[in-house]
Amino acid sequence: MKVIAFNGSPRAKGNTAILIDTVFTELEAEGIDTEKIDVGIKPVRGCIACMQCFENKDGRCAIDNDALNGWLEQMREANGIILGSPVYCADLSGQMKSFLDRASMVACANDDMFQHKVGASVVAARRAGSVHTFHSLNNFFTILQMIVVGSSYWNMGFGLEAGEVERDAEGLNTMRNLGLNMAWVLKSINKAGIKPPITSQVAEYQSLAG
Repeated sequence: MKVIAFNGSPRAKGNTAILIDTVFTELEAEGIDTEKIDVGIKPVRGCIACMQCFENKDGRCAIDNDALNGWLEQMREANGIILGSPVYCADLSGQMKSFLDRASMVACANDDMFQHKVGASVVAARRAGSVHTFHSLNNFFTILQMIVVGSSYWNMGFGLEAGEVERDAEGLNTMRNLGLNMAWVLKSINKAGIKPPITSQVAEYQSLAG
């Protein structure tokens, strides 16, 4: 099994990365492979509403001059997905927003291709906006019919300067519990071997488009 995490911070080794790595430590201890991708340091275009993903239905975005299509393939292959973002203007980072806008459209256009995968959100904040950012990230999972994992508190840690989050004992413990919970859900699904019925939003989108 494998979990892939997307770090929406432009600081590849900042507070968001530290929180993700703390989750990874627990996952790896449970024998689950992990990989982190730094979205925040890459140029990611926003969705242009061309709707070609609904026409092509090839699991790819029509914009093919950035890293998104490679990330989509990695997400398709992973068992679990973690989304991490710092708080910018009381919400997620611009790079993460652009990534999620396009990834969600492609997934919806291709029979909800991340349906029933396990997802978890991680937020690094200086002070305010953390809960709103947490909700924004979780919206990606819920619209795509994914299984959302929680922890012993909302999945956030507090710190401004890089590394400051390591002084947030409760935040780090929340990440450890998140890793344990995510591992439990992944192993439970794998052990059960259940394949739930697949539903899709494609027909609804097509009817709305006329």
